[in-house]
Parts: sequence; C-alpha cells; structure tokens
Amino acid sequence: MRNILLIAKREYLEQVRGRAFRFSTILVPLMIVVLMGGNYLVVRHAGTGKHIAIVATDPQLAAAIQSELLADKRADFTVDVDAASPERIAALREQLRNKSLDGLLAIDSANAASPRISFTSLSSGDMELVAQLKDAVRTAMARQELLQRGISQTEIDRLFRKVSVETLRVDKQGKVVKSSGMTTLVKINVMLMLILMPILLHGMDMARAIIEEKGSRIFEVMLAVSKPEESLAGKLLGTGAVGLTQIAIWVALVIFASSSAAMASMLGGNLSFHISFAEVAFFVVYFVLGFLLYSAIFSGLSATCETAQDLQMYASLIVIPVWLAMFAVMNVINHPGSPWTIVASLFPITAPFVMVPRMGIETVPLWQTAASLVILLLSLWIVLRFAARLYRVGILMYGKRATLPEILRWLRYS
Repeated sequence: MRNILLIAKREYLEQVRGRAFRFSTILVPLMIVVLMGGNYLVVRHAGTGKHIAIVATDPQLAAAIQSELLADKRADFTVDVDAASPERIAALREQLRNKSLDGLLAIDSANAASPRISFTSLSSGDMELVAQLKDAVRTAMARQELLQRGISQTEIDRLFRKVSVETLRVDKQGKVVKSSGMTTLVKINVMLMLILMPILLHGMDMARAIIEEKGSRIFEVMLAVSKPEESLAGKLLGTGAVGLTQIAIWVALVIFASSSAAMASMLGGNLSFHISFAEVAFFVVYFVLGFLLYSAIFSGLSATCETAQDLQMYASLIVIPVWLAMFAVMNVINHPGSPWTIVASLFPITAPFVMVPRMGIETVPLWQTAASLVILLLSLWIVLRFAARLYRVGILMYGKRATLPEILRWLRYS
C-alpha cells in the first residue's frame, strides 16, 4: 500500500504541476462557455432578420400572412407583398439569385379547399424559417376562414391569443417544483462535459506517459521497489485525483461566476440552477468509476504499444463508445425513460456519460441506478484484471508492436 500511495503522489504532483494541467483547466471551461454561448446565439437568432416577399392570388390572404410575420418582433422580418404575375415572380427570383431577397412565398388559392403553397430560397436547410412561415400561413388562413363564417375580429383575436405554459416537475420527494427546459439543457451539458473531458484528457495523458516511461526504461528501476500491479494502481489513483481536482476547480469557478452580479445581470434571471446533494454524490461516484474503467483500458493497451503512433490505433476504438454516449444523451433529453436510454444507462461503457445527465432530467428508478452501479463495478473489476495482466508483461516487452496472439498469451499468464 505504501508503494501505491507513493506512486499516486508522484503522478498527482507531476501532472498538477505540468503545463498541460494549467492549460486544460483554463481552456476546457472556456471552450464550454464559447460552444454553449455560440449555440444559444445561433438558436436565438435563427431565422431572424429575413427579407421575405409574398405573392398570392388572394391579396387579403397575403396581407394577413404579412401581418402575422410582422407581429413576431423577435424574428424582425421584412415582408413585402407583390403581385402574383409571372413577370413579378421572375423579377423576385432574380432578386433571390442576387441575394437581395431571402425567400419568396407563393400562394395559389385557385382551389380554395387545397391551395398550392411554395417557398423558394437559396438554401434548403433553413428549417426554422420554414416552420415560422408554416405557422403564419396556417394562422392567417384560419383567421380568414373564421371571418368568412361571420365571426367577429374580436372573437378571432381572443381565440388566437398567446398563452404561456408554466413547466413543473415532480421531484424525488413528490413535491411539485418549477422546471425550465433551457436550465435543464444547460445543466446536463455542463455535467456531461465535466465528466467527459477529464476522462479523455487524463486517460490519454496517462497512456502516453506509460509509453514514454517504457521507452526510457524507467520501469526497470521502478520494478526494483514495486510490483507492476502496485505501479498501475498508483497511476490510476494519482491520475484520478488529478481529474477530481480539476473538476473541483471548475465547480468553484462556476459557483463564483453564477454568484457574481455581472453574470446575474447577463442571464437576466432566466436561468436558475439547482443541484441536489444526491446529484453531486452520484456525479462523483460515476466519474471515479468511469475514470478508472477508461484509464484501465488505456493503461492496458498502452503497455502493448511501442510508440504514441501505435496508441492512436487503439485510441480511435476507445473513443467510439464515448461518441455513442454523446449521441445517446440527445435521446436522453427527448426520451429520458425510453428503452434505448435505459440500455445506455446500464451498459458500462456508456453508463457514466448517460446516467449522470439523466439524473439531472428525471427521477431515475432506484433499481436502474443500483443495477447500473453493480454492472459498472463488475466490469471495472474484470477490466482491471485484464489490464493488470497486460501491464505486467507489456511494460518489459521492447522492440516490436505486440500482435493479437501475443496479447492473448499475456492475458493467460497468471
């Protein structure tokens, strides 16, 4: 145990004092802020400030659609109504080609029961703008139909008045509390990045350090005073402590920033985060188990490599489950209780990245949490045993890249 703690202390101090630790501690939260801020601005301003032209065989319908689009002050549309003649349509399409116009909405109401509606633009990917146009056309046509049936304008305005929906959520204690989709989305993204980045960054750093120490023959000196298993355990503990230290720094920065007056005024009081003690506890548990699992995989495979280039071949395979987990998180946001989400929460490779954000969205059943932790612990025990066998033999093998038959022989060694 003494050797394990000494190696862990060496690994911890060496990494914390390194330049990579300082850079990643600063750059990772900065990158998260930039990505989330950029995404927020893109979503907020998507489809805004567009110049739209409307041509319709029914001038009243065109005017009604224009009123609906201009009523959305956030969209900041510029809407022109033009004659539905072939000459004017050709001229407007020329404006589209010259980019002086963003879109052309054409409505042929010859068949009142099924009008022909088309939208022409230079881009086919502006789904937000198309959705706004659909809502405006649908509302304008509904208003026109009601007017024709003799309903007063006052009654129509009352029917189409805007309503606000307060979102609530039932917590673990059965209490009904306020909930915000934007707050939840920001929280789970932050939690995902906090658990994902240290695992990948420090797991790869430890793997590269093993290859460098193997190449410099430092292990031959270390093995004179400690066993290979003690060396591996010390590296895992030391590197895991580095990850927890980095997360603690990031959390402290988040708490400090969220409590500042500048941040409060910038958010405008719209985002209010609440993280329970249970969420913090499970975050730490899943981070530690996930870190040990991935670090053990990295360590065992790096012991079979001779150079960093050899490690890249394995690293790409290890990163695949991580990206699968990130795709699964999108399903967690929309369908937190779906079968695919439950499977991803129980599967050990994806569980640390899926279960923590899922706990921030819904109350996870106790049996699923318990099953996830048991499977993760069992998988960690199996991976550590295999990693220790690869590590024990691989760190003393020099000269060539280990082949698959050789790796299988190493695993059979006692």
